[in-house]
Amino acid sequence: MKVVKTSIIAGALMFALSAQVLAQTPPPTGAPRPQTPPATPPAAQAPAAPKPAPAPPTPFPQDSKIAFVDMNVIAQSSAAGKDASKKLQEFQTKKVGELSEKNKQLTAMTQRRDSGTAVLNDTARAQLEKDIDKLQRDIQFQQQNAQAEYQDLQNELMTDFQKRLIPVIDEIAKEKGLYAVFSVADSGAAFVHPGLDLSAEVVKRLDVKK
Repeated sequence: MKVVKTSIIAGALMFALSAQVLAQTPPPTGAPRPQTPPATPPAAQAPAAPKPAPAPPTPFPQDSKIAFVDMNVIAQSSAAGKDASKKLQEFQTKKVGELSEKNKQLTAMTQRRDSGTAVLNDTARAQLEKDIDKLQRDIQFQQQNAQAEYQDLQNELMTDFQKRLIPVIDEIAKEKGLYAVFSVADSGAAFVHPGLDLSAEVVKRLDVKK
């Protein structure tokens, strides 16, 4: 039985995990928004209309021999995907903080050089220029290392996620007697029957097996 190709899963998961990290932004800060008093006394307000019940999921067509999964949904909704994105975000925040401190040092040294032309003698100025050049190279080297470490961590997390994901997809495919399970992003299909989407079921089973 043939399921989603490993290379397709790897690429889709890497994109999904990266997208989550880039999309995460710090929570807004500042004073809390003022509370607006109700236009009418509570007793005079009409009761809120009940929220409509969510539509039941479209059942899987029993005669189908193919299905689809959405890697973005799986990475964003599953506990394993959220945990991987959190680790990437924490790593990124740590490295950004480290580089920020280095850049502050560089800015201070550059300002000292530029504002101290009349104060610094030739020897002191030459040494400061060397220190600035060294710090610039250190920052560049640290940036390159951080990028490489981030890529390694991303690959490690993606590989671990993939090892847990493929058996789940294969398990579902066998239960349903499917010939193939495709990735929505790479299928090239103009339309996909909603019942063929196994993403929610994959997420549910992944969370149970965590």
